[in-house]
Amino acid sequence: MKQALIFGVSGQDGAYLARLLLEKGYSVAGTSRDAQMASFGSLDALGIRDRVEVYSVTLTDFRSVLTVLAKVKPDEIYHLAGQSSVGLSFDQPVETFMSIGVGTLNLLEAMRFLGAPARLYHASSSDCFGDTGGVPATEQTPFAPRSPYAVAKAAAHFEVANYRDAYSLFACNGILFNHESPLRPKRFVTRKIVAAAARIAAGSGETLSLGNIDVARDWGYAPQYVEAMWRMLQRDTPADFVIATGETITLREFVAEAFAALDLDWREHVIVDPELFRPADIAVSRANPAEAARVLGWQATMGPADVARAMAAHEQQEISSK
Repeated sequence: MKQALIFGVSGQDGAYLARLLLEKGYSVAGTSRDAQMASFGSLDALGIRDRVEVYSVTLTDFRSVLTVLAKVKPDEIYHLAGQSSVGLSFDQPVETFMSIGVGTLNLLEAMRFLGAPARLYHASSSDCFGDTGGVPATEQTPFAPRSPYAVAKAAAHFEVANYRDAYSLFACNGILFNHESPLRPKRFVTRKIVAAAARIAAGSGETLSLGNIDVARDWGYAPQYVEAMWRMLQRDTPADFVIATGETITLREFVAEAFAALDLDWREHVIVDPELFRPADIAVSRANPAEAARVLGWQATMGPADVARAMAAHEQQEISSK
């Protein structure tokens, strides 16, 4: 039985990945900043909380990282932890860089120090590419980050590549484009949209305020993306991969799809608030995931519109069941 260790198991990706690994016969351990106090609501939602052993680990504390690696002795490590909100990174740039940049470095150094034979997956980010002018990004596209979050993710990405080259660690970067699910926290715009749409459909009478709805993104479905993470660590040699649907729509279109799924006209319920615009943003995010299809045999089967409709339907079901 393989042993997996998931840093950030309480998040959206961590929960879906834990479920996938359990289905594949793994023993799964996970970390949270305070495992005694964390609710692990995502694990509960998937019905797997009692099957995941949890530990308290702060990635910025080298000793706690070293301790959990020595105790768990994982075969595979999935590093999904760290501050995950682009918007929040503008308000908390130092915390963002510490949790992502320094946290990743602590993990890599702990692996090197222990001589751990484990394979490492690191959650890089499409935000590292910045604005490519609408050209689909590949594994060879240069980075041009436009937020404190993206800057921190770019640093962590190159830390992984450096340790792979310098110390022969089996370490991979998954350059994931936006991926959503019902487990997304409501502070993220996609969940904010579908939650509001479901409440409006139920008669709340509210108005949804959004920022720039002309930005365009490649939104995929998170439960499918964790399969790509796992596949990266099953290869003979480590490499980095772009993981995306290959399809981009605007936030305006995402909103329209989500509201239409609930028989609503979004234009009657949504306003654009310039106060919600970010200091800097990516206008259009496009991906070319051909390498993942060719090498990993992985391909998304749900596009952005599918994701919007599925999330809206789930949110409506949740409200009607209460």
